[in-house]
Amino acid sequence: MRSVKTLNIAQNLIRRVLPIMLTLIPNVLWGAEQWVTYKGGEGPGKGKHIVLISGDEEYRSEEALPQLAKILTKHHGFKCTVLFAVDPKTGEINPEIRDNIPGLQVLETADLMIIATRFRDLPDEQMKYVDAYVASGKPIIGMRTATHAFSIPKGKTYARYSYNSKEEGWIDGFGRRVLGETWVSHHGQHGKQSTRGVVAKDMKDHPIVRDCADIWGPTDVYTVRSPLPDDSKVLILGQVLEGMKSTDKPVSGTPNEPMMPVAWIKTHRGEKGRTGRVFTTTMGAATDLESEGMRRLLVNAAYWCLGIEAKIPPKVQVDLVGHFKPTTFGFGGHKKGVKPSDHRMDGSELTP
Repeated sequence: MRSVKTLNIAQNLIRRVLPIMLTLIPNVLWGAEQWVTYKGGEGPGKGKHIVLISGDEEYRSEEALPQLAKILTKHHGFKCTVLFAVDPKTGEINPEIRDNIPGLQVLETADLMIIATRFRDLPDEQMKYVDAYVASGKPIIGMRTATHAFSIPKGKTYARYSYNSKEEGWIDGFGRRVLGETWVSHHGQHGKQSTRGVVAKDMKDHPIVRDCADIWGPTDVYTVRSPLPDDSKVLILGQVLEGMKSTDKPVSGTPNEPMMPVAWIKTHRGEKGRTGRVFTTTMGAATDLESEGMRRLLVNAAYWCLGIEAKIPPKVQVDLVGHFKPTTFGFGGHKKGVKPSDHRMDGSELTP
């Protein structure tokens, strides 16, 4: 009788526990390969940790941020960790998975967060690390769709981060409150008109725009409302071009009169009063990183956000690292079957 009773208890336990274990198996299998860390080394960035968060369905941040991280690591010595939207069933990078970016706990050791997500609805156990980082008042760089980085339904713990938040103190969410703007609209014609970055006349001596003579990207200009939040300063204006080549002429009249900001700086205040530097650009798709001027703008911005702009080398090194042929932006166009480990380079490590 005792053995039968014991067997029944064991069977009941299996029925209860097995379904839970089956849901955890994918995370266990892929746990050590869900993000990639580049160790860093000698250079002005030695000792600084930058966490880059990808996750958008359109502009290929899953391709842009590993390349940017490699540049920051190889040429400047920063330790960089790149996070991705990962399908927990396969371990593959899939930006259409809106509710899973593993590894956000590494923000606990980050000195700078670079974010390029779009309309993410992450679970509380992941969002809590983003929230803690923002609350710390540490510096932030937002790229392209980061203005609408989150879309979290009302009633959830972190709904205030949503791009359309109506919560007092968080109107228009993370984008407006922290970065300076949320999603408004396209200003240029999407997919038909590209963008030339023009340095604002009164900011030509700012360290972020140093040697950024040729900023161009095939992505269009976003609408940005005027004025930007207090203490914001526009660095780059977006000149709408007639076509999709850097040699195309500017569009006459509207929408270039006036031109919209495509890069600006501001600060944000954490919960304990610490004030962090913020750099936001509505450019930054993977294809935009083929522009040397765009890469230099982002690298300079990383130095400035970290408060080490005095260490920016003359004409900062931004040569591409390894093979980089970015996928053209568009929905449903991400490369299939790619895993975080595919972004390794010599001297990198996968962080479990």
